[in-house]
Amino acid sequence: MEFSSKLIETAVNEISKLPGIGKRTALRLVLFLLRQPSDQSNDLAKAISEVRHKVKFCKNCHNICDNELCDICSNPKRDNSVICVVEDIRDVMAIENTSSYKGLYHVLGGKISPLDGIGPNDLNMSSLIDKIDKGGISEVIFALSSTMEGDTTNFYIYKLINKFNIITSTIARGISIGDDLEYTDEITLARSITNRIPFETSIKN
Repeated sequence: MEFSSKLIETAVNEISKLPGIGKRTALRLVLFLLRQPSDQSNDLAKAISEVRHKVKFCKNCHNICDNELCDICSNPKRDNSVICVVEDIRDVMAIENTSSYKGLYHVLGGKISPLDGIGPNDLNMSSLIDKIDKGGISEVIFALSSTMEGDTTNFYIYKLINKFNIITSTIARGISIGDDLEYTDEITLARSITNRIPFETSIKN
């Protein structure tokens, strides 16, 4: 792709590094911004900069937030005795959109995948175990994607927390094998959370 401006070429190259955006789409976005008032471009640049430098991770669940604790963990109406373990922040958003879950979350930041070089120590595992060890937790819900990596991660955590006197459950398999939570429709996801089953049952099937 030939460019008449090095500045546009640089902008296109940077935007095309974003997932799902090729150079043609990036060029279309750059040309769109050029046609807009300069304030719009400035506001976009400011928003991106603030997201990068000001967004924090909740010290309790590792969700994204603006303060030390996210709005979910700081909400006194949430059931802090139930923890839903998810892979990443998008899964928190997907479950919250169902309005069917009132407990807290724990964001692992990924799942065990030896082929990708991701082991338990690369995830937010230790903080989850510490949280359970302190007491006050009655149930842990596994809500990772129904893939080999997700099932492996579920089982690994289950073995670590099996010594504690808590309920371990997993979301019902209304979600197709291999599907990610963020792409699941809200009704199916809500039913999967509501109709969760004991984790021991899931590993026997």
